[in-house]
Amino acid sequence: MKSIAINLNLAENVKKFDSIVNKYDYDMDVRSGRHVVNAKSILGIFSLDLNLPVILEIYNDNCNDLIEELKPFMA
Repeated sequence: MKSIAINLNLAENVKKFDSIVNKYDYDMDVRSGRHVVNAKSILGIFSLDLNLPVILEIYNDNCNDLIEELKPFMA
């Protein structure tokens, strides 16, 4: 499992993030404080407080291609 901090403070960023993570078949969660949602659920992500960075938890160790695509969102 890998965890990275990401910024999703704009609705446009959430839409781009969602389109990227949905291309990959492994499981991912987004955590904000004690709230955890499926990273592939755009409604779930919008339910979080996005004013601060959130943590993306990727349940796959071979995810360098995903991390490379998400570099513009990294905190």
